[in-house]
Amino acid sequence: MTTDTLQRLQRIDHLIQTKATGTPSNLADKIGISERCVYKYLNLMKDFGAPIKFSNARQSYYYDEEGYFKISFRFKRRIMEMMIAGMGYFLGV
Repeated sequence: MTTDTLQRLQRIDHLIQTKATGTPSNLADKIGISERCVYKYLNLMKDFGAPIKFSNARQSYYYDEEGYFKISFRFKRRIMEMMIAGMGYFLGV
């Protein structure tokens, strides 16, 4: 995945959250991609669990459940530190 791909996913996510995507054609114009690519991005997001729906009344995509699409990297060391700190809390250390 390229940086452009990640930026497009973030932009699409923002537009979906604000219910401002417009039709697939409008969304393609806003993002600067083809309508066919819009469907590829939406399907990718759905494959990752995003509950994306389209409202004919609003003429916009939206999330069926409140949430957001997040792509990030977590350091294993930090997760382990958090787990150890949490265990210390439960053990009274």
